[in-house]
Amino acid sequence: MALPPPDPQFVLRGTCAAVHTLHFSCGGPEPDIPLLFSGSENGFIHVWNLKTHRVDTALDGHGRKSVYCVETMGGKDRLLSQGRDQRICLWDLAEGRTSVMDSVFTEHVGFCRCSLLKVAQGRWLIAMAARSLEEVQILELPSKTSVCTLKPEAGAKLGMPMCLKLWQLSCGSQPVLLAGYEDGSVVLWNVPMGKVLSRLICHQEPVMSLDFDSEKAKGISGSSEKVLSIWSLNEQQNLQVYKTHELVNAGISDITIRPDKKILATAGWDHRIRIFGWKKLKPLAVLDYHTATVHCVSFSDHSNPRERLLAAGSKDQRISVWSIYAQT
Repeated sequence: MALPPPDPQFVLRGTCAAVHTLHFSCGGPEPDIPLLFSGSENGFIHVWNLKTHRVDTALDGHGRKSVYCVETMGGKDRLLSQGRDQRICLWDLAEGRTSVMDSVFTEHVGFCRCSLLKVAQGRWLIAMAARSLEEVQILELPSKTSVCTLKPEAGAKLGMPMCLKLWQLSCGSQPVLLAGYEDGSVVLWNVPMGKVLSRLICHQEPVMSLDFDSEKAKGISGSSEKVLSIWSLNEQQNLQVYKTHELVNAGISDITIRPDKKILATAGWDHRIRIFGWKKLKPLAVLDYHTATVHCVSFSDHSNPRERLLAAGSKDQRISVWSIYAQT
């Protein structure tokens, strides 16, 4: 008999709006307090103390427009957020500050989350959808210098970029970008050369979310349809379909592979969080708590595997936090 799925370990309430993005910062040395950052439809970023389950700070920097991406930059005092006000804000939260220290105007009006990659100490690359519909812009931070603009070949008809994932095989190797597009394609870009290495049509509908495991050279994507697509990258840098998995209900908002590469979680339009084994995509659990679309899922970066958490943010204005498969 399979065990029934657990209840959330705890639930965070008080955003007063749909939750669109989550990001943990729990890997610091003791006595660092583990934190969860959430971005909401009302433009606020909440910094949750995971010891007290309360908000430590509420940040207001996006003119009450929806926040749909939050990332820390090398520690919990440096934060990046992206909102529907077409701005990416850089925050300095040290010593209790709550101020935006810099921002980048994106000119893009869609929902495509930016992707951040640390390339050296104090140096980052950021990929974001550009003003021109099909283009992706790569900037260096904190200098905000433009690195390149990735433009599909004339006639490619990919539509808008919907989701982005910057990565590199090892520190110092050439950065690569995986981008999911409106036409259902996943495209692998060589960033320094600004050229397409491979393109694979994975879905009939726009790619809503993707994640990639660079160790296994294998990735996964979801769309508004009923299919998860798993694809791999061979040594010739060609993307190929590895397998597909049919879901019970259509619509995936977010996919994330846990940092240890053992399991992954999906955020469903059907209000459910699904857990799969990453090796064979074996369904492990369906977490049924929310009463509306789940917009985002995030695994914590605790250094102790037993403390690992999964958080999910929903249109129902709640964040559920789970302890699941923490022993594996």
